[in-house]
Amino acid sequence: MNQEDKTWAGISHFGAILFGFLAPLIAYLVMKDKSSFVKAHAAQSLFFTLGLLVAYIILGITVVGVILMPILWIAQIVLAIMAGMKALNGEMYSYPLTGKFAENSGLMRS
Repeated sequence: MNQEDKTWAGISHFGAILFGFLAPLIAYLVMKDKSSFVKAHAAQSLFFTLGLLVAYIILGITVVGVILMPILWIAQIVLAIMAGMKALNGEMYSYPLTGKFAENSGLMRS
């Protein structure tokens, strides 16, 4: 893997903080045939952000959920930063709860 791969993988995580699932989706679509490293990181980030989107929608319709949303938002930022730093160091990262779904989805396979 080269520096470009690490950068794209980092973008898939760091970009998700600002742009939600769009950043990892773009990274996945652009790099899936060029780099298995980026493909794996983008798939992990994509599953995580889509899971968060569902959680935000469900939590948004409950009173207790509105109280819990800031905690989820902070967790999202912390986990995305951890994943992005791993990506920039050339290491793999698997998000809690959604990591196994991404690995079993077929998106990460060559």
